[in-house]
Amino acid sequence: MKYDQIAKELLEAIGGKENLSALAHCATRLRLVLHDESKVNQEALDKMDAVKGTFSTGGQFQIILGAGLVNNVYHELARLTGLQEMSTTDVKDAGAKRLNPLQRFVKLLSDIFVPIIPAIVAGGLLMGINNILIAKDLIFEGKSLIEAYPEISDLAALINTFANAAFVFLPILIGFSATQRFGGNPYLGAALGMLMVHPDLLNGYDYGSALTSGSIPAWNIFGMEIEKVGYQGTVLPVLAASFILAKTEQFLRKYIPSALANLLTPLFTIFITGILTFTAVGPLTRLAGNVLTDGLVWLYDTAGVIGGALFGLGYAPIVITGMHHSFIAVETQLLADFVKTGGTFIFPVAAMSNVAQGAATLAVFLMTKDKKVKGIASAAGISAVLGITEPAMFGVNLKLRYPFIAAIIGASVSTAFITIFKVKAVALGAAGLPGIISIRPDSIVPYVIGMVISFVVTSVMTIILAKRAAKKAAQ
Repeated sequence: MKYDQIAKELLEAIGGKENLSALAHCATRLRLVLHDESKVNQEALDKMDAVKGTFSTGGQFQIILGAGLVNNVYHELARLTGLQEMSTTDVKDAGAKRLNPLQRFVKLLSDIFVPIIPAIVAGGLLMGINNILIAKDLIFEGKSLIEAYPEISDLAALINTFANAAFVFLPILIGFSATQRFGGNPYLGAALGMLMVHPDLLNGYDYGSALTSGSIPAWNIFGMEIEKVGYQGTVLPVLAASFILAKTEQFLRKYIPSALANLLTPLFTIFITGILTFTAVGPLTRLAGNVLTDGLVWLYDTAGVIGGALFGLGYAPIVITGMHHSFIAVETQLLADFVKTGGTFIFPVAAMSNVAQGAATLAVFLMTKDKKVKGIASAAGISAVLGITEPAMFGVNLKLRYPFIAAIIGASVSTAFITIFKVKAVALGAAGLPGIISIRPDSIVPYVIGMVISFVVTSVMTIILAKRAAKKAAQ
């Protein structure tokens, strides 16, 4: 394969080297930052055998080439343009400059929460295992597994402890990640998180009952009472506190002499931020977080089938804009407040949408006679069913349009169905077929049925819409 020729054709199709600002690559895609995406010759890209699909997101224009090929073409592009090799992070930062304020905010949330997802996933999946062990009627009628086999009760208790750790100490994880993203010392951010869940404080999960009974402990400092309440399982308070900490540290470093910086800057940063957190920032954002969580739970519980159908219908369009990354923060809060929320309902909706996108792409694979489309659709369809939808959505469904319409219809119907049964997840993960392990035990059966509905409805709709499109083309 002539990689230099492919690189030359790609360069010409994207508007020449003068239109290319930055480039990098991941396992399968070229990640490009272009000065003007309107100069891209999409028709020329679509005709190239090497190109499996393209899409634009986060200020980047991405070209799907496939594993192996992307490395060689990337090096040829770098040689032809004279641009130095960059990491995907560098390209993300370059692309972010082209985003509007709302897109930048969504990217900010993504940058903070994506690094801590593995810890949340691990805790959530362990929680799921624990739920299987303690759920009644799941395997034995009228009994749970630990009631049938008392010898494994300590194993369940151990798993439960492991599962809760990431959520009890969530402010430490967020404090580290958020402070780093805001430009501060991440270890001071972690220390702030530790301060917010210190064992001397009233556990945040007991705040509601203590408020009702009027037994909230407090510090009395110069006549001012400051509540001694922890922030276990919270998101908004530590996000706001981390931002203040990072900006306070940056301010102090400008004015404290370098000889004293390592001593005084951390001292005043933690003290000032800690005082602000417990007197104003924490209580206000705790209230805001509770209102947000209660509002989402109320909406899910009351909007019913119609609300679920609308959410399912709109999820894929939201993914196109990149706004779905903002859901990570919301889902983290829903999972952290598991006792009240019972888990996150957003993950199952994402799974229904992803399966629908995969079903539409696989239906195209079975119907089309175009060898290139067949090659892209086969791998992309399977990938989408397993939870990765970009190749299917941008490489096939959006280009043909009718599969995308079929997919959002299928997602709407299946989401309406799972809403009836209040399907929720106890962990984040691959939103698709593998997502079964993230679902609450009592929701597994309707979740599986929902995926079947999503797949069947979408496949049928894709075939119907394809025939209609073929008739129009023939007229």
